[in-house]
Amino acid sequence: VQLQASGGGLVQPGGSLRLSCAASGINLDYSAIGWFRQAPGKEREGVSCINKFGGMTWYADSVKGRFTISRVNAENTVTLKMNNMKPGDTAVYYCATDPSCSTFYYPERLVSVSQGTQVTVSS
Repeated sequence: VQLQASGGGLVQPGGSLRLSCAASGINLDYSAIGWFRQAPGKEREGVSCINKFGGMTWYADSVKGRFTISRVNAENTVTLKMNNMKPGDTAVYYCATDPSCSTFYYPERLVSVSQGTQVTVSS
């Protein structure tokens, strides 16, 4: 399994960014996929996940109402649209796959993980 995350950058508070993750070596029809983040000196934090059928999504309380996850199985990609961003969103973001979204409650257990993409929210 290979996961390639992209789209990070510097954005002002209140701004938006869109992260993308391209997967290869895996059929996303049979896997949940999502995002977690890690800020300096902090543990991994699950951010969002979408299940294998795309009909169920999960968001951390800290991003609910601001972030939107979506997937295109035919393209083996998942995106995370981040709106109304806050300084607390600053972190390295990773995408990951797992049979279940429930693992994103415990992101330290995620094994199939992309390289990180830095997101910085600052004025």
